[in-house]
Parts: sequence; C-alpha cells; structure tokens
Amino acid sequence: MSRGWLKPVAITLHRLIGEPVEMVMTGNDVEHGDTRPPSRRIADDLRAGIQAGDLAPGARLPSERELARRYSTARNTAREAIGILQSEGLVIAQHGRGVFVQDRPPLMRLGADRYSRAAREQTGVSPFRIEVMKQGRTPRTECRSITRVLPPPDVAERLDLDEASEVVRRENWYFADDEPVQLGVTFIPASIAEGSPLAAEARLGRGSIYARFEDVGYSIARIREEVTARMPTPEEARGLVIPPGVPVLEVVHTSYDAERRPFEVTRFVLRADRNGLDYEMPIED
Repeated sequence: MSRGWLKPVAITLHRLIGEPVEMVMTGNDVEHGDTRPPSRRIADDLRAGIQAGDLAPGARLPSERELARRYSTARNTAREAIGILQSEGLVIAQHGRGVFVQDRPPLMRLGADRYSRAAREQTGVSPFRIEVMKQGRTPRTECRSITRVLPPPDVAERLDLDEASEVVRRENWYFADDEPVQLGVTFIPASIAEGSPLAAEARLGRGSIYARFEDVGYSIARIREEVTARMPTPEEARGLVIPPGVPVLEVVHTSYDAERRPFEVTRFVLRADRNGLDYEMPIED
C-alpha cells in the first residue's frame, strides 16, 4: 500500500470571503504515534478549522478532489471524512454546489410557549409556525395523509381508548427554510374529530389544529411530552434527509383539556442534529 499520505502536506481551507487559511500536517504526525485513519485525520483537521473559526459558518469546504490531492489520498477517503462531519451536523451538502459549514443554529422546540392561546390568536398559525418564525426562519408544512385507523396500543392507552375504537390519523411533514426538520403523526379519537375539519381537511384555517379542537369543545389546558432518542427508520432517514449515524428525537405529545381529558396524541420525530428542546416549567413545593 502506498504511504504517500505520510508525506508532509498542506491543506488550504477557502472561506467564501477573505484570505485562504493554510493548515499543515506532516508525516511525523503519523510516524510519532498518530494512528488515526486518513479519513479521521482529515475530518479532525477540518473540524478544528470550524471550531477555531477559520472555516466560518457558510464557508465552502474544499472539494473531495482537492482534499484527496492535498492529503495524497483517495477521493473515497476524502468523502468518508466529509461524511464524518455531516454525521456530526457540522457541514451540509448542497447538490451541485458543494459542502458548506452549517450556518444555522438548531431549531428550538419552545415547550409550553408554542401552545399559547394568545400567540395563536395573534398570529393565526400553528405552534410549529409560531416557533419557526420566532427564530427568523420560514415555516412550511405538508399534510400528506388523513386516514381512519385503529390506534397503536400506546396511543390507545394515552387517549383512554380501547383498541377497537377508531382514531383519525394525520401525517404532517415540517420544513424550515425548505429544509425538512421533523414529522408528526397525530391521532385524534374519531368521536371527537367526526364531522369537523380535523377528520378530512389538510388545511385547518386560522388558528390551525388547536383552534379546530376548541370548535368541538376541547381547549388545550395541559400537555405531557415524553422525549426519547433512537436511530431513524429508513423512511424517516429518507424523508428528513438524515446523514448516516445521526439519531432522531422522538417526542410523544399528549394534549388535555381543563378536565384532564386527553384528546390528541402526536408522535413527533425530529432530526437530533438540527433540533433542540427548550422547556421552562414551575417547580412545585
């Protein structure tokens, strides 16, 4: 096997604006105890440049061809290095343009604030749209299906239903600046949704879903959210464009009215590298 990558090499990291930054790596790095694989070494150098600010948010990384040439290695090795950074959420690939340093902070889920009636009445939009707009981004949602099904056992338990009682299932995909960031599958007892837009309409009008619940006598007064982490399913990975190795956050949300009656369960799946959770809550004595 060629040991050409042991030779001293210099890699130039080009910002979108400004002077190039040169990072030098010598063969001594390997010969004196550095046993990292070449792809890991390239990734570590690029990561160091990002963390030091030498590669600013929005800066384009050198191409695979350039990295391979600078490090005297194969393009597949350079591709693996970039894949490592993608899995860490540090860079994002844009088809036909290249790979860029991530320039957006995580999209924060704002806990109870996202369900505020005052915010809903003022803006007329859904909780997702409220929090995305608060963070200076442009929201978009797609309702991809509305069906009647039997509830999964865990949903039936949360809604105090027997498993023979039908629910309306609504599947929504959520985007911020046209980037897919989460999906949500909502389950509503058919007895509540029947005859209302909740059972049939993709667009729910001013105030969105919680205004329509109020129309049928269920005002959100309390929520429960159970948060876990796991790896995505193949469908989730495709739909949310998740790089290999990146997990998802699963938030199981249950809505209750003032009488503590559960009337909706939504299972949200969020890209863990592009989303965060921000909860503020009172502490009881």
